[in-house]
Amino acid sequence: MRGAVLLALCALGCAPKAVRVGSKNFTEGVILGEVAARACAAGGAVTEHRRQLGGTAVLWRALRSGEIDAYPEYTGTLASELLRGVDARDLRGMRRALAREGVAMTAPLGFNNTYAIGVPEALASARGLRTLSDLQREPGLALGLSHEFLDRADGWAGLRARYGLPQRDVRGMDHDLAYRALSSGAIQATDLYTTDAEIAWHRLRVLSDDREYFPEYSAVLLYRADLPRRSPSCARALESLGGSLDAATMIDLNDQVKRRRRTESSVAAAWLEAHRGLRSAVASEGRAERVWQRTREHLAMVLSSLLAAVLCAVPLGVAAAKRPRLGTLVLGAAGVLQTVPSLALLVLLIPLLGIGAAPAVAALFLYSLLPIVQNTVAGLRGISPALRESAEALGLPPFARLRLVELPLALPSILAGVKTAAVINVGTATLGAMVGAGGYGQPILRGIRLDSTSTIMEGALPAAALALLTQALFACIERVAVPRSLRGGR
Repeated sequence: MRGAVLLALCALGCAPKAVRVGSKNFTEGVILGEVAARACAAGGAVTEHRRQLGGTAVLWRALRSGEIDAYPEYTGTLASELLRGVDARDLRGMRRALAREGVAMTAPLGFNNTYAIGVPEALASARGLRTLSDLQREPGLALGLSHEFLDRADGWAGLRARYGLPQRDVRGMDHDLAYRALSSGAIQATDLYTTDAEIAWHRLRVLSDDREYFPEYSAVLLYRADLPRRSPSCARALESLGGSLDAATMIDLNDQVKRRRRTESSVAAAWLEAHRGLRSAVASEGRAERVWQRTREHLAMVLSSLLAAVLCAVPLGVAAAKRPRLGTLVLGAAGVLQTVPSLALLVLLIPLLGIGAAPAVAALFLYSLLPIVQNTVAGLRGISPALRESAEALGLPPFARLRLVELPLALPSILAGVKTAAVINVGTATLGAMVGAGGYGQPILRGIRLDSTSTIMEGALPAAALALLTQALFACIERVAVPRSLRGGR
C-alpha cells in the first residue's frame, strides 16, 4: 500500500508541467496563440492556451512572473512600450534587452501588422484624404480610438504631435466596437491594425503614414528563457514558426474567424496541417456544454468571494455599530473601495495575485464589503432601545445579547446587504474574463471581438438569469430564516 502511494506521488511529481501560452484580447492575438500552443503540442509538449488575457501590460507581466511561458507580440510594441530606447528594426539589440528580463524571442513570423488610421472610402474620396498629413485640414473629424492606442507611447499623443493634428472630438472605445461606430457614422476615423479583415469589409481607406511615425510591428513569439531547458520540443516548435506567415495569409486567417465564423482553434489547426504538416484534434463543444462550463466558473467566483465577504463584513459591521468612531473609519474605507473602477481594481491586483481567478475573487470580495457592513450597522443601530434594555434586564452578558437578541433582530437588514452584494457580484464577475478567470464574461468578450450578438447573449443571458435566481433564492432564505413579524408584514 505504501509503495503504491509513493509511486502515485512520484507520478504526480514527475508529470510534465503544461506549457502555458497566453494571448491578448483581439482576434489575431488569439489565433497566433492557438498556432503557438498547437505547434508545441504537436512536438509532444503538454500545452494550455490561456486566451484573451487583456492588453500588453498584463501579458508582459504574466510572462516575466512565470504565469505564462509564451505569447505573441510585435516588435513595435516591444520598442515603444516594453523596451524603451530599442529600435524596432534592431532585432539583435531587442534580444539582448529581452534576455536581461529572462525572455527570448523567435525570428519574425513574416508579417508587419502596424498601426494605421482608416476612414470610410466614400468620405476619403469626397474630401481627398490620402495621407495622415491630409487630416490637418479636417479639424472637425470625429475620431474613435482604442483605449490602448490613446495611452501608448507610439499612439495618439505622439501621432498628433508629429502631424500637428487639430482634432478635438476624440473618443476612447473598444477596437472592435470602433468598426460598428464607423459603419453607423458615429465616428469618421479610427486606428487600425493593418492585418484587420474589417478594413476590406467596411471599405476603409488606410491613410499613408507619409512622415513615417509608426514603427515596424513585425509579429514575433516571446517565451521564457528557461523554456528550452524545461520543454526543448516546445522551444524548437516556436522557433520553427519564424517566417511562416505573410500578411495576406494573416488577413485571411482573421477573416475566417471574424466573417466566416470559424473558431480560432479550427483555423489554427487547419493552417498548421496545410502549411506545416502538423495535425491536431479540435475539440468540439456544444453551446450547452460551454454555458455549463462558464456557469461553474462564474459560480465559483461569486460564491467564494461572497462567503469570504460575509465572514469578514458582518464582524466588521458589528464592531462598527458598537463603536461609532471605528464605524466611521470602516464605512469610509469600504466606501472608498467601492468607488475604484472594477477594471482598474483588477489590474491593480494582478501584480499581487497574478492572472486567473485569484484577482477576480479578491476584487469581488472587496466590492462586497460595503453593502454588507452598511446593512449590518443599520440593522444593529435600528434596534429599539426598549428591546436592548429588556435583554440587559434579563442579565444576559454582551456576547449572549448579541447572539440571541441583536443579530436575529438585525437579520433582515443583514440579509438585504448580502443579497445586494451577491447580485453586484454576479454582474461584476463578468469582468474576470479580462484576466483569465473565465465565467460569463468569456463569451461576452469573444462576442464583442467577433461582432456576434449570439455569442454575446451566450454570456449575457445566463448572467441576467443568475442575477434573478439569486434574488429569488434570497427571498426564500428570508422567508425561512426571518420570522414573519420581522419581515414588515410580508
